[in-house]
Amino acid sequence: MSVHSSDIKRVTTHIIQEMKTRGEKITCLTAYDYSMAGIVDAAGVELILVGDSASNVMAGHETTLPITVDQMIYHAQSVVRAVKRALVVVDLPFGSYQGNSREALSTAIRIMKESGAHAVKLEGGLEVKESIMRILSAGVPVMGHLGLTPQSIYKFGTYTVRAKEDAEAQKLLDDAALLQEIGCFSVVLEKIPSKLSQKVTESIQIPTIGIGAGQHCDGQILVLHDLLGINKTFKPRFLRQYADLNSIMTDAISNYITDVKSKSFPNEKESY
Repeated sequence: MSVHSSDIKRVTTHIIQEMKTRGEKITCLTAYDYSMAGIVDAAGVELILVGDSASNVMAGHETTLPITVDQMIYHAQSVVRAVKRALVVVDLPFGSYQGNSREALSTAIRIMKESGAHAVKLEGGLEVKESIMRILSAGVPVMGHLGLTPQSIYKFGTYTVRAKEDAEAQKLLDDAALLQEIGCFSVVLEKIPSKLSQKVTESIQIPTIGIGAGQHCDGQILVLHDLLGINKTFKPRFLRQYADLNSIMTDAISNYITDVKSKSFPNEKESY
């Protein structure tokens, strides 16, 4: 008898694989702190990504490049403390794995030991094969990431859709097959044509998690602050905004300011 993800006490990489096999969609969101991670976990997503998008969302940087390993560990620790059910994946930040597989392994082990997370994520295919294999050899689960890889933004020069041309599309297909072959448990497909993501999803056995990659992926991921409408400036085509917390929070803070100024807060019941 197959067990659905909603019945699981703790989601594992094995369960994520089972979900693809039976056609159950996988849900994934980012989280960077204890309070938000607890809400996301309790709501029932299967995967929580402690993304290097914390560089943008939490620290206000223009790109994901500035965030450090120490900062990623801090965010991951905060998230893991709150999570009781979801599988927690942590991004290896820029410069901590490219071109040096020994450093990649050292970074992955540090993140796993110091944060208590369950897996790591790396951007790239063939070019980071050695790093991924070394991390996997230590028993650390790895999620891949193909398509638009934000850590390579200065190489691309733009955040536009990737793999529209035949050569890049074929490389992505080859890289996806490679990631599966060397042992990745899943792969994120970011901002690629829907038909290509369908082709990738059907050509490999490991789950695909899409962001701006259409409906054919085995699962979907969004940045939590974008989904909740906290960040009003980022409105890509692929984003569905499920709330307008920016307005709700602004109104609440404005009401607080008004009440303090008018001396209606705190009142007698709110005093000791």
